[in-house]
Amino acid sequence: MNLSVNERIIETASRLFYFEGYNQTGINQIIREASVAKASLYQHFRSKEEIAVAYLQRRHIMWMGKLSEFVVAEESGKQKVIGCFNYLADWLTEVGFRGCGFQNIITDLPKDHQSIKDEVLSHKNELREWIHNHLKEDEKLTKKEVEKLGDEVLVLIEGAIMLSQIQQSVAPIEVARGACTRLLS
Repeated sequence: MNLSVNERIIETASRLFYFEGYNQTGINQIIREASVAKASLYQHFRSKEEIAVAYLQRRHIMWMGKLSEFVVAEESGKQKVIGCFNYLADWLTEVGFRGCGFQNIITDLPKDHQSIKDEVLSHKNELREWIHNHLKEDEKLTKKEVEKLGDEVLVLIEGAIMLSQIQQSVAPIEVARGACTRLLS
């Protein structure tokens, strides 16, 4: 399959940014591994930061799509939210506990890269909204309860991802799933 120059750049940078880190990946490495000329890269992207934004946008669509697909068979909104932890365990095991690309890049970022920070915030806000929307399906919960519970679940998710990466284990995800189940009971 022949990928366009743009696609080769994004795919290569995505792999490098995720598995090696944003600061550890240089433009010359992306050019070399994507097999593109420097001029071609700069025709498509003005900077490494712009490539990172494209990477995060693609990652967001992929990650949210896989999450939604994974929990689609769950019967209730609460069960979908709890099922999110099963998705985390599968996904993190599959990537060798590399962690969240959004968490990783934000901790590896120079201060002046606002467009990347904005993309990370957008992803986390959409995940928050996804949780809230599923909790809203429970008509017994008030809007205030949905927001409070949803935000607590988001913290469980983010903490479980980070600890899973640190410990190289699904154990933190299992603990967070149990806490989420009790929280939503």
